[in-house]
Amino acid sequence: MTGLPKKESALPEWQSAIEALMLVVELRGPTMVARIGVMRALNRGQVREFDPSQKQRHWGRRKLNRDL
Repeated sequence: MTGLPKKESALPEWQSAIEALMLVVELRGPTMVARIGVMRALNRGQVREFDPSQKQRHWGRRKLNRDL
C-alpha cells in the first residue's frame, strides 16, 4: 500500500483499507477486517454479476431422523 500513487491512495476504498490495517497492527484487531478492506479496494471497479448457469443444484434433501 505504500507503493500506491497519491491519486489512488486518496480514494475512500484505500483509506478504509489502510485504516483497518492500522487497527490490526496497533490494537491487534481482527485480521479478516483488514483482508476484506484490501480486497474491496482491489476490486473496486468490478461489477459483481450473478450467473445462474454456474449455480449447482441440490437435487435431493437429506432426511432427518425425525422424518423417518
